[in-house]
Amino acid sequence: MATMSEIAPNHLAFILDGNRRWAKARGLPTLFGHQRGYKTFLKMVDASFERGAKYVSAFIFSTENWSRTREEVDYLMDLALQVFTKDLKSVHKKGIRICWFGIKDKLSQKHLTAIAEAEELTKDNTYGTLCVCFNYGGKQEIVDATKKIVASGIAADKITTEDIAKNLYHPEVPDVDLVVRTSDEHRISNFLLWRLAYSEFMFVKKHWPSFSAKDLDKVLEEYSSRTRRFGK
Repeated sequence: MATMSEIAPNHLAFILDGNRRWAKARGLPTLFGHQRGYKTFLKMVDASFERGAKYVSAFIFSTENWSRTREEVDYLMDLALQVFTKDLKSVHKKGIRICWFGIKDKLSQKHLTAIAEAEELTKDNTYGTLCVCFNYGGKQEIVDATKKIVASGIAADKITTEDIAKNLYHPEVPDVDLVVRTSDEHRISNFLLWRLAYSEFMFVKKHWPSFSAKDLDKVLEEYSSRTRRFGK
């Protein structure tokens, strides 16, 4: 029987959905759901690398999430900052490299400084790469890649898919093999659009705060039973 490290995808991506619904179902404040969701996020990062993934991407805040209440946005900003500050020492000690996928628009200088310092501190780590998709939108990433190509002077009729791939955020990060979305939602939601071209998808009924290592194992077992054809 194959071990988890043998069946784990090289690049595993999570859409962390259902924090608010998890809290509502328990009669708890919305913010408490996000707090529990953050703890699950940290656990799943560790569990994913332990099972053999080399890249883990997590959609923690989209460019569309700014439309939520000020209280909720402020809380999410504080939680996101913890990845790059409070929990950075632990992440770095484990040998995890942090990459940020997102745009600077609307982020505070405090966040931008923390992100830059976290990326610099962990840049040589080799245990695994954590791609934190924070203030991120898939369409915007492709737009930004296109702008870089135009600025480089490549003629429009000479642009290739390789050119776009080379100009994405952190182009060294490979395409996603498996996407896991919780809370029984069956959407991409503008997540890593270019890198999802041939990804496998797994939709889980549980809300994100309830997602566990056992659930991850079930997902990986299902993934190992699929045959990926890449259009062939």
